[in-house]
Amino acid sequence: MNVIETQNLTKTYGDFTAVSHLNLHIRKRSVYGFLGPNGAGKSTTMKMFLGLTHPTEGSFHIDGKIYPSDRISILKEIGSFIEAPAFYGNLTGEENLEIIRTILGLPKSSVSDALELVGLTQFRRRLAKKYSLGMKQRLGLAGALIGRPPILILDEPTNGLDPVGIHEIRTLIKSLPKQYDCTVLVSSHLLSEVELMADDIGILNHGRLLFEGPMDALKESARLAGFPTDNLEDTFLAMIDEDNRRGGAGK
Repeated sequence: MNVIETQNLTKTYGDFTAVSHLNLHIRKRSVYGFLGPNGAGKSTTMKMFLGLTHPTEGSFHIDGKIYPSDRISILKEIGSFIEAPAFYGNLTGEENLEIIRTILGLPKSSVSDALELVGLTQFRRRLAKKYSLGMKQRLGLAGALIGRPPILILDEPTNGLDPVGIHEIRTLIKSLPKQYDCTVLVSSHLLSEVELMADDIGILNHGRLLFEGPMDALKESARLAGFPTDNLEDTFLAMIDEDNRRGGAGK
């Protein structure tokens, strides 16, 4: 069963098409790796799911709810982390999460639970402005995870983390579908990490979907096209290069 589906989802800004007739199928209780070069339309798509920008054409539904009529009930099911998270620097990590908890009407225990999940418990009373970049990323992830929402939308969640932190966050994301009955849409430039945690892959270029499906299907598709199949990064780069060579932006 698909928890997120889009039907010809399109977003244009003047004569620039950021997302073009996108048809995504994100399976329930899966990790979906959303890939593409900078400017491919990944963040725009995620922002449409969160109601931060409106589609120009097409539609989508999330967990059976249709945008825009069910926008509020859709948002209640989603935890999100888009671009660099913003915090109140003069409040502690714990106090920042307490604000989110209050807005969402969650139980008090959800703050300590979220801090524990991302490994920030020992730094919970440190001011957010004194957090390192990696700790800010973790706090942003804690804000997305608070209350354990059934759907998570994560844009570059491992930015600024050291290798140990990247491993920990990847392990956490990979565990979410089984442990917490959660569906995760995650974009990342660390393709080796996506390869280790994603069940399905969607590859976007110039706003268009070049491929969607399980990792095995991607390897088979790449093999048939004569692309390298040793690792996701090589396959991805060959696919993007070929699409750009053909005139990419649908020209």
